[in-house]
Amino acid sequence: MRLSLQAQRLQQPQAGRDLFENCRNDPLQTGKFWGSGGVIPSLFCQVVFAPILGPSIHRLRSLVAACTAAALLLSSLSAGQQQLPGSEAAPTAPPPLPVSVAYRIEPQLRTAAELARRFTPAQLDVIEMLNRRDREHLIRAEPPIPGIVVPSEWVDDTLAYAPFPSVWPAVEASVKALVVHQPTQAFAAYESGRLVKWGPVSTGRKETPTPAGQFNLTWRARSRRSTDNQDWLLEWYFNFVNERGVSFHLFDLPGYPASHACVRLLRRDAEWLYRWGEQWTLDDTHRVVVTPGTPVLILGVYRYDGPTPWTSIESLAVPIQLP
Repeated sequence: MRLSLQAQRLQQPQAGRDLFENCRNDPLQTGKFWGSGGVIPSLFCQVVFAPILGPSIHRLRSLVAACTAAALLLSSLSAGQQQLPGSEAAPTAPPPLPVSVAYRIEPQLRTAAELARRFTPAQLDVIEMLNRRDREHLIRAEPPIPGIVVPSEWVDDTLAYAPFPSVWPAVEASVKALVVHQPTQAFAAYESGRLVKWGPVSTGRKETPTPAGQFNLTWRARSRRSTDNQDWLLEWYFNFVNERGVSFHLFDLPGYPASHACVRLLRRDAEWLYRWGEQWTLDDTHRVVVTPGTPVLILGVYRYDGPTPWTSIESLAVPIQLP
């Protein structure tokens, strides 16, 4: 999920030196100040500076300093600036630091009614994300898990729970970019290198793994039938490997990789991605890509025989490193 205005450094204008020279050489004559777009009449130098003139070299030095300061001050006010000479420009504010969130493991509840009594709908959304399970699978006994992961403190911004970095410098030049991290079964969406959304996924099972590598979103469909089984309706479908029909779409999230190579999403995430992602554009022959869709990076390989890292408090403390 993470701009400030940078103050401009006041530069000493040539006009300031002009005013200084005019007043120093002949303070009773016209002193011109071009930096303000106008003229300072002789009355200015006469009234302001003449009283301090005298034979003393100290008074002459005072005049020099006064003229210079007045010129610079008038220049800054005329330009609509508020800084005085020597003040430092305000640095660009860094992106906000991610909120530190701690987690704990609670006993798994067995009914939807128990979940509803124990947690609010917004909290259940977070629990789905953290446990990589949709609501239906949060109460299922298979596969066995040590319990459900729950934050020790609830935060309104779900980006605070993201295992991904808030800034991804490698994609700052891209208006939009997607990444799927298979080892942790999670996806993230970035805009100009800034994290804007993340969520759980279920990628390909061991027999039909999701291919890793760099891709682009291609075309989308509100719903379509699976080529593997016509009984499977794939809603909020967004393809990214056109030759194989591999896509993002709504389907069950059981808490482990279970798909036939596609990337399964929760309903709210699938619908969001369907509207947020950019399709490719093709030429008139529909054979040549004119403009690629949103970049997609599928990272890593899931350890099918290992423990699920998102149910380990130790693993949750280690953020994902993106290339």
